[in-house]
Amino acid sequence: MNIQFEAPDKINGLMTITLETADYQPEVEKTLKDYRKRANIPGFRPGQAPMGMIKRQFGTSVKVDVVNKMLGEKLYDYVRENKIQMLGEPLPSEQQEALDFEGDAPLTFKFDIAVAPAFEAQLSAKDKVPYYNITVEDKLVDQQVEMYQSRSGEYQKVEQFDPEQRDMLKGDLREVDGTIEVADAVLMPQYMKVDDQKKLFEGAKLGDIITWNPRKAYPESDIEVSSLLKIEKDQVAEHTGDFTFQITEISRFVKAEVNQQLFDQTFGEGTVKDEKEFRQKIADMIAQQFKMDADFKFLQDVRAYMEKKVGKLEFPEAILKRVMIQNNKDRKDAKEYVEKNFEASIKELGWHLIKEQLVAAQGIKVEDDDLKAVAKEAARAQFAQYGMSNVPDEYLENYASEMLKKRENLDGIVDRAVDTKLTAALKTVVKLDEKSITMEDFQKMLNEK
Repeated sequence: MNIQFEAPDKINGLMTITLETADYQPEVEKTLKDYRKRANIPGFRPGQAPMGMIKRQFGTSVKVDVVNKMLGEKLYDYVRENKIQMLGEPLPSEQQEALDFEGDAPLTFKFDIAVAPAFEAQLSAKDKVPYYNITVEDKLVDQQVEMYQSRSGEYQKVEQFDPEQRDMLKGDLREVDGTIEVADAVLMPQYMKVDDQKKLFEGAKLGDIITWNPRKAYPESDIEVSSLLKIEKDQVAEHTGDFTFQITEISRFVKAEVNQQLFDQTFGEGTVKDEKEFRQKIADMIAQQFKMDADFKFLQDVRAYMEKKVGKLEFPEAILKRVMIQNNKDRKDAKEYVEKNFEASIKELGWHLIKEQLVAAQGIKVEDDDLKAVAKEAARAQFAQYGMSNVPDEYLENYASEMLKKRENLDGIVDRAVDTKLTAALKTVVKLDEKSITMEDFQKMLNEK
């Protein structure tokens, strides 16, 4: 066996592997003997068919299988032992000549290999990277308090409608010149699209009868009108006249008071004992989220800094495009898709290679506990979206475990774990150019980017 690797320009590699008959024939013979033991050929008892017949019938296909398996093993062994940083999978070379598996002549295989460009990505205390400390303003805490109040609020019965409140009216709806009647219809006049119709309900009290026009109130929403009148959407055009609405109930949404009950509902019983602690707890939660946002921006800035410091990387574009087309072979528009996304893919590949070096330099390894921690944070964030901020730790543990069991989640969790550990490490390596910033200005900065 002979293996040669050439990469004169350092990135376009050509690997040539020549297999002599002696390299693969022992394995071929062994496999054919196994075939003979199992072969069920008419006219012969199991295992008694002539070896010549077995070779004629299965020899070539067995040889192909053995050679292909040997090729893969030797190729990857060579890449690993010679520390070739291969991008993607090796591809049969466009220089490959036709092969004769029927004869005993040496078999020569050629593979095109995309090789990662050689460069150094290093950071030290001499490198300065911005780090944004996002301030927790009182108005943000106020907004969060109000959100918790609203989430724990309830509707209460009142005597008179107030358009400035979130009042909900229930009543009997009747068509003036028609047959439609809807009992216990529900209206929220403040959401009507036309002011003239809204004003008809101002100051209305229990028992009042209001004459109004649903079609005029919602001129662009047949769905809303059909839902209110309990008719099909295509029937709305037949009912454009006035209706009466007799109010039988007025409910007003009242936010929860800032008291011990709200504290317990939000953070668990006894966790917070007064409004000062409540606001501080909220401020701490916001600060933790802001830290995650600031760390995310820091890693973005590290990326931009390193891409500029490393400079433009040269890639074997022709081979990489073939690799990408191969990876997207199930798409009918594979070539067009690759051309459209190639530049962005190369940019991501460059950052991936830079990040690999940074991770290696910091000795970062992701353990099971790191993955569990990331999964728990993801679970906590999902529960928080539904207003559940005091989920017991055992529930988070179980939810995280279920996330980690799903293969489609694992790659993303690993990436986030690597990013989290890399961010923490690099914050102790580079010089941080710390800047205080409001959340509003921080968001503007991200949007501008």
